[in-house]
Amino acid sequence: MNFELTKEQKAIQKAVRDFAEGEFDKDVALEYELNHRFPRELWEKACELGFVCIAFPEEYGGQGYGMLEEALVVEELCRKDSGLGISIILASFGADLILRCGSAEQKERWLPLVTSGKAISAAAFTEPDHGSDITQIATTAVKDGDEWVINGTKMFITNGSIASYVIVLCQTDPNAKPPYKGMSTILVETDRPGFEASEVGVKMGLKMTSTAQLNFNNVRVPLANLIGRENSGFHQGMEFFDQIRVAVAAQAVGTAQGAFDRALAYAKERRQFGRRIADFQAIQHKLADMATKIETARLLTYKAAWTYDQGKIDPRLSSMAKLYSARAAVEVCEEAVQIFGGYGYMLENEVERFYRDARITEIYEGTREIQKNTIAAYLVGREG
Repeated sequence: MNFELTKEQKAIQKAVRDFAEGEFDKDVALEYELNHRFPRELWEKACELGFVCIAFPEEYGGQGYGMLEEALVVEELCRKDSGLGISIILASFGADLILRCGSAEQKERWLPLVTSGKAISAAAFTEPDHGSDITQIATTAVKDGDEWVINGTKMFITNGSIASYVIVLCQTDPNAKPPYKGMSTILVETDRPGFEASEVGVKMGLKMTSTAQLNFNNVRVPLANLIGRENSGFHQGMEFFDQIRVAVAAQAVGTAQGAFDRALAYAKERRQFGRRIADFQAIQHKLADMATKIETARLLTYKAAWTYDQGKIDPRLSSMAKLYSARAAVEVCEEAVQIFGGYGYMLENEVERFYRDARITEIYEGTREIQKNTIAAYLVGREG
């Protein structure tokens, strides 16, 4: 058992760290945060350097690496800045569905656009009335000649208002029992008539990333826009979530590490009662607990990523990585704010923003309760 990264993996890690150190400016990040603006220029630079979709095959503009290398990229970007980092990584959200399940023609047409920084993608599963339960949905796609006609509403869709195309989970067989056996994923270009996207409102965190409600009013797309086999969309989505949850775990690890870095540096500089606060046992114990949680989360995340790269899709392990890393990130960021005291509560000090950004990791791509359901199902077995 080898816990050491390879020379190539360390080189990737260093390259991403150098990029983030050189390009992620605190004041610039604050400007994006306050203006709720996507950092398009930084995303395009990251694409040029090959950091976006690093696990995609080279023929589609990727680097041909695996999930572990992708986790390293996500971690380093979010360590330097939680908002900028995740905005850049999420710009290709949903494209993995095309890579895993799409036709050769779909891959050749759509994947190079996201790897080259020419298009932003999205995936639309969640609906207003169903939330985490995607075993039943209201969005429908009906065949009419050589087209699909799509109607329905999706909610809390990442990149929804800035994406060039969206992969949409639709009910294509209304008579399927249970309903999830009649779902399909269909690619919808966002310039299609009848498509409308609107931002959901002011969010607690991730203010640089679009989160939108999508409305489909008789949106017509070619039958060829179907991703994979008809009525296999639910299972495609489940496999996609198993993958993306590892990336969310890496996001949480990076966010936690970034908050810890700042708290540790501050504790060594800040003086109270004639001593550095880092010399007080109360602060030392906080730092020790924080470091331990981060290291545990990192090991679990790397194991989940490595397992995925071996071709072993393990929903239990992916859920464990996301569940633990997300909780660790929230707790570490909370303690970072506490170490800063009143200064940690101010927007200009990054730990306040890291704290807000960390919270979403316990909610999106399956809440922590959903992760526990998945883990428990593998422990006790499903009935029947």
